Amino acid sequence: MNDPIIIIGMGEIGSVLARGLLRAGHPVYPITRSMALSDAHRINPEPIAVILAVGEAQLQDCLREMPTPWRDKLVLLQNELLPRDWQGHDLQAPTIMSVWFEKKKGIDSKPLLPSPVFGHHAGLISTAMQSLGLPVREVLSMEAITWELVRKNVYILTTNIAGLAVGGTVEDLWNQHETLARGIAGEVIQLQEALTGLSFEREGLIQGMLAGFHGDPAHKCMGRTAPARLERALSLMQHHEIPAPTLQKIAEKLTFS
Repeated sequence: MNDPIIIIGMGEIGSVLARGLLRAGHPVYPITRSMALSDAHRINPEPIAVILAVGEAQLQDCLREMPTPWRDKLVLLQNELLPRDWQGHDLQAPTIMSVWFEKKKGIDSKPLLPSPVFGHHAGLISTAMQSLGLPVREVLSMEAITWELVRKNVYILTTNIAGLAVGGTVEDLWNQHETLARGIAGEVIQLQEALTGLSFEREGLIQGMLAGFHGDPAHKCMGRTAPARLERALSLMQHHEIPAPTLQKIAEKLTFS
C-alpha cells in the first residue's frame, strides 16, 4: 500500500486529482472545508502529500490554519496564484501546478494545454494526471513555474474581464476584439509584474495566452467569478498605482448598466 495523500477541498479539480491518485494506488483522504484541519491532522498525521484544492478565495485562510507537520508537504494549484501567496506564510518550497484542464459538473475533464508542475511532488502529480489521460509536464525551476503562473493569470483575467464587456468565446475575443484583449492583457501584465517584482516580455505572455485560446477556441470568456476578478484586479492596481484605463472603463460600464 502506498502512503496516504490528503486532499483539502473536494470540488471539481480536487475530485479529478483524487481519482488519478487512487488509480496510482494511493489512499486518498478528503477534507471538506467544514472539517477542522487540526482534527484531520490528528487522524492522519503523516501523509506523503497535502493537496490544497480550495478556491483562491479560501487559500489564505487555509494556509493560516495549516498544521505545522503538513506545511512542507503542500501542493498548490489555485487560479491567480503567485509566489507572494505562499511566501507570506513562510512556505519556501510547496509543489505548484498551473491547471490547464477544465472540469465542470457532469462533464469530463477537458485539457487546453499540458499543465506545468514544479516541486518535490511533481512526479506524484504527473503520475496521477497521466493515469487519467490528462497532459502534464514537469518544469525544472521556480523561475519557470512563476512564468507559467503569470501566463495562466493573464489568460484567466483577460478572458474573464473581456467577457464582461463583450461576452462570447475566446476565439470571438481575439478575432473580433483583439485591441480590447491586448489592452486588458497589457494592464494585467503590469499588475503581475508589480505582484512578483519581476519584468516579463509582454508579447511572449500574450502568445502564451493565445496558446490557451487555441487549446479550446470555443471556451466561454466570462466565468461566474469574473466580476470579483475585475474588482480584485482594480483594487490591487490602485494599491500599486498602476494606470488601468481599460479595466476602469469596463467597470464603469458595468456600474451604469
